[in-house]
Amino acid sequence: MKVIDKIALVLVIIGAINWGLIGIFNFNLVAAIFGDMTLISRIIYGLVGVSGLWAIKLLFDD
Repeated sequence: MKVIDKIALVLVIIGAINWGLIGIFNFNLVAAIFGDMTLISRIIYGLVGVSGLWAIKLLFDD
Protein backbone atom coordinates (compact mmCIF):
# COMPACT_ATOMS: atom_id res chain seq x y z
CA MET A 1 0.00 0.00 0.00
CA LYS A 2 1.42 3.37 -1.02
CA VAL A 3 1.79 6.26 1.40
CA ILE A 4 -0.92 8.27 -0.38
CA ASP A 5 -3.29 5.30 -0.03
CA LYS A 6 -2.65 5.17 3.72
CA ILE A 7 -3.18 8.92 4.08
CA ALA A 8 -6.43 8.69 2.14
CA LEU A 9 -7.57 5.76 4.28
CA VAL A 10 -6.82 7.64 7.51
CA LEU A 11 -8.75 10.69 6.28
CA VAL A 12 -11.69 8.52 5.26
CA ILE A 13 -11.70 6.95 8.73
CA ILE A 14 -11.61 10.39 10.35
CA GLY A 15 -14.52 11.46 8.16
CA ALA A 16 -16.47 8.34 9.02
CA ILE A 17 -15.92 8.86 12.75
CA ASN A 18 -17.05 12.49 12.42
CA TRP A 19 -20.21 11.45 10.54
CA GLY A 20 -20.87 8.81 13.20
CA LEU A 21 -20.60 11.43 15.93
CA ILE A 22 -22.95 13.71 14.00
CA GLY A 23 -25.48 10.93 13.49
CA ILE A 24 -25.44 9.48 16.99
CA PHE A 25 -24.71 12.48 19.21
CA ASN A 26 -25.40 15.47 16.93
CA PHE A 27 -21.79 16.54 17.60
CA ASN A 28 -19.51 17.77 14.81
CA LEU A 29 -15.94 17.20 15.98
CA VAL A 30 -14.33 19.18 13.14
CA ALA A 31 -16.54 22.20 13.82
CA ALA A 32 -15.88 21.91 17.56
CA ILE A 33 -12.10 21.95 17.06
CA PHE A 34 -11.69 24.33 14.12
CA GLY A 35 -14.92 26.34 14.08
CA ASP A 36 -18.06 26.15 12.00
CA MET A 37 -17.12 26.39 8.31
CA THR A 38 -13.86 28.25 8.85
CA LEU A 39 -11.22 28.02 6.14
CA ILE A 40 -9.36 25.24 7.93
CA SER A 41 -12.53 23.19 8.50
CA ARG A 42 -13.49 23.61 4.83
CA ILE A 43 -10.03 22.38 3.85
CA ILE A 44 -10.43 19.35 6.12
CA TYR A 45 -13.85 18.56 4.64
CA GLY A 46 -12.39 18.93 1.16
CA LEU A 47 -9.48 16.61 1.94
CA VAL A 48 -11.83 14.02 3.42
CA GLY A 49 -14.02 14.22 0.31
CA VAL A 50 -11.07 13.82 -2.07
CA SER A 51 -9.81 10.95 0.08
CA GLY A 52 -13.20 9.26 -0.25
CA LEU A 53 -12.93 9.50 -4.02
CA TRP A 54 -9.36 8.16 -3.87
CA ALA A 55 -10.56 5.25 -1.68
CA ILE A 56 -12.83 4.11 -4.53
CA LYS A 57 -9.62 3.30 -6.40
CA LEU A 58 -8.53 1.09 -3.51
CA LEU A 59 -11.52 -1.18 -4.15
CA PHE A 60 -10.19 -2.09 -7.56
CA ASP A 61 -6.47 -2.42 -6.78
CA ASP A 62 -4.96 -5.87 -6.77
